[in-house]
This record gives sequence, C-alpha cells and structure tokens, in this order.
Amino acid sequence: MREIVLDTETTGVEPLKGDRIVEIGCVELINHCPSGRNYHVYINPERNMPDGAFRVHGLSEAFLSDKPVFAAVAGEFAAFIADAKLVIHNAAFDVGFINMEFGRLGMPPVVPALVVDTLAMARRKHPGASNSLDALCSRYGIDNSRRTKHGALLDSEILAEVYIELIGGKQTSLGLGTNMAGSPGAGLAGVIERPVRLRPLAPRLSDEERAAHEAFVAKLKAPLWRGYLGLSEEA
Repeated sequence: MREIVLDTETTGVEPLKGDRIVEIGCVELINHCPSGRNYHVYINPERNMPDGAFRVHGLSEAFLSDKPVFAAVAGEFAAFIADAKLVIHNAAFDVGFINMEFGRLGMPPVVPALVVDTLAMARRKHPGASNSLDALCSRYGIDNSRRTKHGALLDSEILAEVYIELIGGKQTSLGLGTNMAGSPGAGLAGVIERPVRLRPLAPRLSDEERAAHEAFVAKLKAPLWRGYLGLSEEA
C-alpha cells in the first residue's frame, strides 16, 4: 500500500483571498514504512510574504524570489501523489490550498476519499487532549527538537512517525502482555492463570506398552542419560 505523508507552508490561511503555497514536503510510505522517496520543493508565491507567515516558517520573499512558481512544478507534484492515500495533519487546510492551486491551472482536485486526516484520528484517540503535532510528539516520545520553525519536509517526516503510532505503533500488539510475572513493575495483571482440568486426562499408555518400555530400558547398558543425571549404572 502506497501512502504519501504531506505538508505545505503558505503565505497565510485564506486561499480564496490570495494566499499561496510556498513549500511542499512529501514522504512516501510503502506498507507504513518510509520508502526513502521524498518530494520537496520551495515555490515562488508571486506575492509578498506577510510578517505573521514569515514568523511561522521563516521563508522570506528574497529567499523565494528565484524559486519556481506552482505552475512549473504542478505536473511533477501531481505525479508524485497520484493514486496514493494522502496523510495530512489538519487536512482541510492543506487540501484547500492544493485544490486552489490545481484549480488555477485547470487540474483535477484531490480526491477526498484518498485523504487521511491525522488530526481527526488523534482527536478520536485522545479526546479532550491537545493534538497538535508537537503535543503528539511529546505523547509518543518522538524527537522533534529540530522543529524550531515549521518546515514542510521536516513536518512530513515527523508526521510519518506520529501516523505510525496513531495506527498502532511500529510493532502492533498480538495480545501478549508486556508485564509478565516477575518482570519489573508487574502486578496481578501480568500473571498468566492456567486453567485446571476438572477431570484429569486418561493415561495414554497401556500397561502392556509401559511394561515393554521398561523391558527395553533394562536391556540397555549404561544408558547415556544416566551420566547427565548423575546416576550410577546400578541405579
């Protein structure tokens, strides 16, 4: 199964009022494992950069001035995400911007059925808790120390780790307890109770079979196992 963990950075929060995408970052997952294939591009938004947006991602007008416009990268971007599930945190925001940019070029929009919103997943799994990307990293013990500012590729890499935890972790449980009896922190929950039969099983060896076995053993001279058990030959 192919999935694309995706994030964007923008000039603001209103795509219908002229805000544009300035960065796209994608991480490809195959069967929930990073494949090593990423897609990353900075984009010239063809407009100014508001101070509020600059403080979020640190991408200045000067830095973006020589980068390609969206029309120049739209084809390769669409090809990279084609037919894959898109894993996005707060998906409505990013998909709204992507569809706005695609619409400018007469390209088909993102198919809603292919979008997985990790924010909605986190809210279902952790109701009433903070479910920002930073909060989820803290909850799952994921290192996000590099995230001093928002960055589309870095955030996608971090979100890929968060997503794996949201769907059950790197090693999903098979129902085996982790706190077994005798291990540190094990309580009563770690004790495995074995059922006791109300009726013992009937012997599977007949008297004749048992006698035949004893006769066979009696013919053996210094059986090998006696040495392991510390028994004399006369025992």
